[in-house]
Amino acid sequence: MIKVMRLNNKAAKFWFKKILWRHLVGLAVGAFSLFPLVWMISAAFDVTGQISTQQLIPLHRGLDNFQQLFSSTGKPYLTWGRNSLVVAFSAAAMQVVIGALAAYSLSRHRFKGRRFTLTTILIVQMFPQLLAATTLFLIINTFGKSFAFLGLGHQLPLILIFGGAALGVNTWMLKSFFDTLPTEIDEAAKIDGAGHFEIFLKIIIPLATPVFVVTFLLSLIGILNEYLITSVILGLDSKNMTVAVGLQQFIYGQYGKNWGPFTAGALIATIPVMALFIFLQKHLVSGLVSGSTKG
Repeated sequence: MIKVMRLNNKAAKFWFKKILWRHLVGLAVGAFSLFPLVWMISAAFDVTGQISTQQLIPLHRGLDNFQQLFSSTGKPYLTWGRNSLVVAFSAAAMQVVIGALAAYSLSRHRFKGRRFTLTTILIVQMFPQLLAATTLFLIINTFGKSFAFLGLGHQLPLILIFGGAALGVNTWMLKSFFDTLPTEIDEAAKIDGAGHFEIFLKIIIPLATPVFVVTFLLSLIGILNEYLITSVILGLDSKNMTVAVGLQQFIYGQYGKNWGPFTAGALIATIPVMALFIFLQKHLVSGLVSGSTKG
């Protein structure tokens, strides 16, 4: 009996020292991460729409903010949402394709200037897009004079800009994963008569699906949240704006801040991303840790 009590005491001490603190840290991180979302949900259903009097559980609850968001006030939220999805999905897919092709070449081929190329794309990626806003505006404005579909106010030039925006990060992450794949697979396929494109299409892509999913989701979130470059290229025309730019109209000006519709629109904008996370969750964990054992 005494031995059993001692063992229970040791197990309890071990649990408190080794396991309890991890649960506490996890709960603290979870609460810290979820608090902004909970506060946004609360503000979206608070009919007063005032940040200064906002409470975690609003006293006056209702759907007035959502009704105002979709009412005919000259702010077409559904159009903004469609523009955001078109730009984000197209540019994110382009980022994955370009990054995958570049990473496969840098991982599997040995050529002169390979290390210099890797270093260059990483250094270029360190500079924020804010520094290139003026340059991008002038370039797109110049292209628009000759090709209207590549000018300001159109989605195509914005998609092309975002398509190459994360080339450095995506290339390095995908290359780290490709480096973990044994080259013997490529050699066996070459013996069977497969070329590089066939190897990449039929062998590498199926094996790299998880890391492609992670890259796509990270790119999608970044593009959906981008404001500066989007506002510069698309302008402030309601029919061309994305959600990130359009919602700014609700809080523009010193005396016209409608925080209720703003938070309601932000809440609705999270639904596509959350749905994608739920649908693709089986690939996320394996994709996030892919390539972590070899750089």
